[in-house]
Amino acid sequence: MEMITVVGIGPGKKSLMLSGTQEIVDKAEIVIGSERQLNIFSVAPAKKVIFTRLAVLKKIICENFEKPIVLLASGDPLLYGIGNWVLANFDPKMVTIIPGISSIQYLFHQVGLSMNDCYLTSSHGRVPDFDFLLLHKTIGMVTDEEIGPVEIAREVKQRHQHRTIYVGEMLSYPEERISRFTEDSVENRKYKMNVVIITNEG
Repeated sequence: MEMITVVGIGPGKKSLMLSGTQEIVDKAEIVIGSERQLNIFSVAPAKKVIFTRLAVLKKIICENFEKPIVLLASGDPLLYGIGNWVLANFDPKMVTIIPGISSIQYLFHQVGLSMNDCYLTSSHGRVPDFDFLLLHKTIGMVTDEEIGPVEIAREVKQRHQHRTIYVGEMLSYPEERISRFTEDSVENRKYKMNVVIITNEG
């Protein structure tokens, strides 16, 4: 019987979650997530566990090994998500993964671009190989504060190439913002919880 259920909650808007997500959360004895994730659900305070670091998460799970645990995952758990970490650190037979709509998938649909043959990647904690990435016509990328829209535009310009760059911020939230740039017009500012599509539309 599974010990951990990793629940994909999509980009953030409750209506974008799979039907039955709340019922899965209700059955758990422990519900782990960030404060933002936990606030989406009706969860008894005694069940809530807020975590920020993976080392802490592993300790929490190990200390509650025999209890049904739900771990909330933004987007889709297996697309550069926490589901990959769970499967690598615990017996997969004890884990159930509930999929969710990824923020990359959501952005593609919002701007009306096909995901066929696109290359999906992330810059979280890594330095992307832009020589390799820019061989692809279309790239979907989850970004972080180190490598985001400004840095992507710089890498495109350094290679004397041209791309259209879509930036989605706070996707599915009331403050959602979707912008369309070229490598020359990306605004030099901070971008909130953003996802990027890089495409050669020419």
